Amino acid sequence: TLKNKWLFLAAFAAVLGNFNFGFSLVYPSPVIPALEESTIPGLRLTSLEESWFGSVFALGAAAGGLGTMYMNDRLGRKLSIMFSAVPSVVGYALMAGAQQIWMLLLGRLLTGFAGGVTSASIPVYISEISHPGVRGALGACPQIMAVLGALLLYALGLILPWRWLAVAGEVPVLIMIVLLCFMPNSPRFLISKGNDDEALKALIWLRGKDTDYPWEYKQIKDSVRKQSRRISCAEIRDPFIYKPILIAVLMRFLQQLSGVTPILVYLEPIFKSTAVILKPQYDAAIVGAVRLASVLIAAVSMDKAGRKILLFVSASIMLASNLTMGLYIRFTPLSSHNASVGVFNRSHENLLTAEPTNYLTLIPLVATMFFIMGYAMGWGPITWLLMSEILPLKARGVASGLCVLVSWLTAFALTDIFLLVKEAYGLEIPFFFFAVICAGNLLFTGCCVPETKGRSLEQIESYFRTGRRSFLN
Repeated sequence: TLKNKWLFLAAFAAVLGNFNFGFSLVYPSPVIPALEESTIPGLRLTSLEESWFGSVFALGAAAGGLGTMYMNDRLGRKLSIMFSAVPSVVGYALMAGAQQIWMLLLGRLLTGFAGGVTSASIPVYISEISHPGVRGALGACPQIMAVLGALLLYALGLILPWRWLAVAGEVPVLIMIVLLCFMPNSPRFLISKGNDDEALKALIWLRGKDTDYPWEYKQIKDSVRKQSRRISCAEIRDPFIYKPILIAVLMRFLQQLSGVTPILVYLEPIFKSTAVILKPQYDAAIVGAVRLASVLIAAVSMDKAGRKILLFVSASIMLASNLTMGLYIRFTPLSSHNASVGVFNRSHENLLTAEPTNYLTLIPLVATMFFIMGYAMGWGPITWLLMSEILPLKARGVASGLCVLVSWLTAFALTDIFLLVKEAYGLEIPFFFFAVICAGNLLFTGCCVPETKGRSLEQIESYFRTGRRSFLN
């Protein structure tokens, strides 16, 4: 079962949507500096427009998550992922040919909507087609591909003009559409729609004929039939329903409050503001490479070390990193990190000629690398995996969309006010706030998060239904 190549091909086809998501999320990082010097008056960004250009993606992602609450259970997980290609392709085309700011903002909004759809659909699809023995590794794949997408964007940003970056974003979307045409839908979704024969064929294709697929098919069918009715308002008061939903939503909320989205979106401007030794675009590429290595470590460790221990390690590293960054900015002399030069949209020439005074200015780069490493080891991939693992089947489509909605509304608010808080109170204040949230993440992990390593989705459901930890032991 664990060696069946078709399972991994189906997972790869789906997570190409996450590759596109990671690419489009960090698109402003190399583009904002270029647009500050644009020769087209209609594209020269002001400080307020920079803030909207960075944050409107999250608003679109929240709308995508809201739409997926409907699409996940109506169209199915696979068709929802495929649908995301439409706004993505249109959004990239608008940005590639933009002549006015509104075209850039609309393009970001549409690519954000596509990202919200994939964020809610892909983890559910992956968890439902995966075997328990590899669900942790495959569950980390969406985050790995998002990191790869961001890393490719940083790398291409070194050699391509900003318009061609948008053109490059079209490629993974088109490949995803072609591959998904040949992939099966989730067996659980097919059974829930009464397509038992098609579900059995899909399971055989995903597991292979030489496995005990009849037993797994029976387990899935029994679980689906117990939850055949759609969730009602009265059922939401059942701890079996509201506890896993509450845990999943709070994890997504706390994940965003830890600061990952504004840090990734404004990575190059943050490095410009702190004047590290290397050029900001190279620093961003280095951080992207560290993020990729860390999420690969998480993928290998998740089914061995377990989810909770990685969440503890992740939150601890992020706490130390944010605290270090805040203290550095607070106590280092202004001249060594250019804090007196204004907001992020100051002239590119001034930034390049501002030489660091000593190697102490490597601290922002190292602290950011450790923050991204900590996030990628736990609170990045595991929150998505646990969301798809613990949500009850009858509420999985709606609840996953709710998680994405909450997540990206939080990301939008943070990304939109990040520059305003930085300008009004200093860059250290957001990092101190993020550090406090990371401390809260440690407490939340210890008190609320169950360990799901090596457990089937049916065992996890039984734990929430009965409250007996024996199902997870």
